[in-house]
Amino acid sequence: MAIQQADKLLKKHKDLHCAKVLKAIGLQRTGKQDEAFALAQEVTALEPTDDNSLQALTILYREMHRPELVTKLYEAAVKKVPNSEEYHSHLFMAYARVGEYKKMQQSISAQDENLSKTMFLPLAERMVEKMVKEDKIEAEAEVELYYMILERLEKYQEALDVVRGKLGEKLTSELQSRENKCMAMYKKLSKWPECNALSRRLLLKNSDDWQFYIIYFDSVFQLIDKSWTPPAEGEHSLEGEVHYSTEQAVKFIEERITEEAKSSRPLRGPYLAKLELIRRLRHRGCNDEYKLGDPEELMFQYFKKFGDKPCCFTDLKVFVDLLPSTQGTKFISQLLGIIPLSAPEEGKLALPADIKALQQHLCVVQLTRLLGLYHTIDKKQKLSVVRELMLRYQHGLEFGKSCLKTELQFSDYYCLLAVHLLLDMWLEAGEEMAVWQSLTLLEEGLTHSPSNAQFKLLLIRIYCMLGAFEPVVELYSSLDAKHIQHDTIGYLLTRYAEALGQYAAASQSCNFALRFFHSNQKDTSEYIIQAYKYGAFEKIPEFIAFRNRLNASLHFAQVRTERMLLDLLLEANISTSLEESIKSMSLSPEEDDILWKDLHDNRDLTVLFNWDPKDRDISEEHRKLSLEEETIWLQIRSLTLRLVSGLPTLSHTVHPKNSEKTAENGVSSKIDTIRSLLQQLEVAVDSGKRFLEQKIQYPVLGPPPTRMAGFFSNGSCQCQSSLFYLVSDIYELDTNGLEDSTEIQERIGNCFKSLLEQLTDLFNKCKGDLMEVRDGILKTHPNILENLVFFVETMSITLWVSSYCDSVLRPFKSSLQKKKKKKKETSVVMPPVFTSFLDYVTELQTLTSNVIDHIKGLEIILTALKLEELSIDDTLLSQEEKKFTKTVQGKVQSSYQHSIQEIGELLKKRLDTIKKLKI
Repeated sequence: MAIQQADKLLKKHKDLHCAKVLKAIGLQRTGKQDEAFALAQEVTALEPTDDNSLQALTILYREMHRPELVTKLYEAAVKKVPNSEEYHSHLFMAYARVGEYKKMQQSISAQDENLSKTMFLPLAERMVEKMVKEDKIEAEAEVELYYMILERLEKYQEALDVVRGKLGEKLTSELQSRENKCMAMYKKLSKWPECNALSRRLLLKNSDDWQFYIIYFDSVFQLIDKSWTPPAEGEHSLEGEVHYSTEQAVKFIEERITEEAKSSRPLRGPYLAKLELIRRLRHRGCNDEYKLGDPEELMFQYFKKFGDKPCCFTDLKVFVDLLPSTQGTKFISQLLGIIPLSAPEEGKLALPADIKALQQHLCVVQLTRLLGLYHTIDKKQKLSVVRELMLRYQHGLEFGKSCLKTELQFSDYYCLLAVHLLLDMWLEAGEEMAVWQSLTLLEEGLTHSPSNAQFKLLLIRIYCMLGAFEPVVELYSSLDAKHIQHDTIGYLLTRYAEALGQYAAASQSCNFALRFFHSNQKDTSEYIIQAYKYGAFEKIPEFIAFRNRLNASLHFAQVRTERMLLDLLLEANISTSLEESIKSMSLSPEEDDILWKDLHDNRDLTVLFNWDPKDRDISEEHRKLSLEEETIWLQIRSLTLRLVSGLPTLSHTVHPKNSEKTAENGVSSKIDTIRSLLQQLEVAVDSGKRFLEQKIQYPVLGPPPTRMAGFFSNGSCQCQSSLFYLVSDIYELDTNGLEDSTEIQERIGNCFKSLLEQLTDLFNKCKGDLMEVRDGILKTHPNILENLVFFVETMSITLWVSSYCDSVLRPFKSSLQKKKKKKKETSVVMPPVFTSFLDYVTELQTLTSNVIDHIKGLEIILTALKLEELSIDDTLLSQEEKKFTKTVQGKVQSSYQHSIQEIGELLKKRLDTIKKLKI
């Protein structure tokens, strides 16, 4: 409709720029991007200066994700209308969007003094200094800007003088803004006496502000190490009295605790500060910690005071290493002794009578796991603990009957802790029943706490480990992940989507993530512009750093690469040719758009709650190793994608090429690119193999491993590498012709045979049942599913390479048949490469048919598996809970069936492609 209206208007007014642009917007929104771009460029070339056309073009270029064209638009407008303040402003903002900081500065200096004053954007120190001297600084934003400039120039003393001076009085919008800035500069200048005095003064005002305790302790020990003493006369420092000895620190903390006793509400800070000071003194090997008391007794007293608060566990978690390893059981018994539980009846549990008692008991149970006491007990004891935790969970639900659906139940952590124990049994002792029990408890928990993100995240993780992706999609969607979470927790979804054969869901998952990353490009530019407009200069570097961090996100690079490989897998040589698919993605084998040196791991690896002891928890070393593994796997996937994208560039023309023509039209450089990428792939594969030799085991709830181990062990890696080497040999045959090519033909023939053997071996790794009942327990084999997915992917690459072989050999065969007709010979000896290729294609067809039959067999077995008839001999679960077991097993079965169907459908399409390969 809009396009029609614009056309009507253009019939009356041919040269109406705005109408043309509005038509272009209509075309863009109806998917006709090329027409829209051509029309927009036509208007842009005329260098319009009317505001309507400029605004409309800006909207269009933003929708096209081409913000750099907006800068050119306003550059032309400013040249034509140099006195327009509005156009100068738009040009400045356009530069901000694309990060052209040098040009931003030039655009300001090009304007008159009045304009720079109006825009409040003095971007150089001398400009601000001039304003200071002329007493023109009035707004807080200007003081912030001056402070930022000095800080970035590392003129810390000058920055400190500004904050402490008259200008600093304007810093009022944030609480303690002035003090925080002073503290930052004191630390930069290593002015520890001032740091100490200021933090002491602030703690006297608010003894619950933890950040200042940390600075206070840091400064005290810095002064002790430097043997600092106060001057004989005058003030200790600019900020007043300084504490420079352990005795003073101990006394100061004791005074804070005494003061806290007079407070109207309990304050945690002073008590935790005492434990922190003990921890630091012990770390330094000092003998003064005895002056502060016994850590065990202090933690006991802390628990008595704050045990009914949910934060009690996280507070004490930091200090449990102060307890002797042999005292764990005694400490837990001591804590349990003061919890008001009901008098136990015979054979029954002592239960809490109110929420406060429940919270205290829950804190003790969390500490029990943190101290490693649950890890040392045997299977029977673990099951007994699980049973007890679930009874306590069920009892705790009584306190939450009035809770809204969006609220969590008070006893949810009991359920989570029980599941963690079951996961230990499954992953460490191979108890298959434990995984079904853990899924059962979580699904039951979710009915009582539909908004519990931890239940959902743990369900997602376990289902994925079992190879069931179908239930995960709904769970992740119900998490309602917002903005940055698509980067921080998106890996839980995208790691498994394609790997488990759910191609439609995988596309959707990638789209979710990519939509966020692409909108970030536009959104952060807008945030930066708003920050300029409203003088929030401090936020601008933060927004820029945020944008850069997301642009260099490891997850973004992974999703982008996997999405393109997935699109090729589903479409190339099925609905569109490989060449068209690659063209539509703007892929080029020469270009690598991944910022390898700046890759940033934004994954939140601690998103799942964890109560494991330090030796079982995720460490910094695990994070580094996981990033290394993810990077190597991304290199392999990226190089595979680029090698595939290089195949159409080698495609054969109707006339055989000679080596001279090859050099002329640049195809020789294309094969050089392929060979170079192949060498890089070899290096990446070697790195991957060396990495896997370390046999790294991540913690149960740590980072999920990549698909790399399966890629190597099932033979996919070797097979895909062989295929790309075959491309090089076929190209050599294409270039040199059939004459005197016996050696190359033999090499190609051997390669065909080897590839068939490798593909057959890969198929053998896909055999076996996905689900089976053994000794009354349902067992799963998700590795078979992953191997099938790798087989389909490898077979797709095989067919793309085979199509290239076909495009090279077909013209040779036509040429030989023409010669045969000319010479009227009854028989011309066909070169062996033709026979080899035809045999190879026939065998490929047979193998693919066999795999499709195998998949049909898997479907029949899965359908025939009557899970509802499976008697669940489980003493741990109640009859009510066993219903949930049936549900979760049904979900896994259904997911396997869905995956098998999608894999089978895709293979059938690939089989049709093979049938067309006849030279």
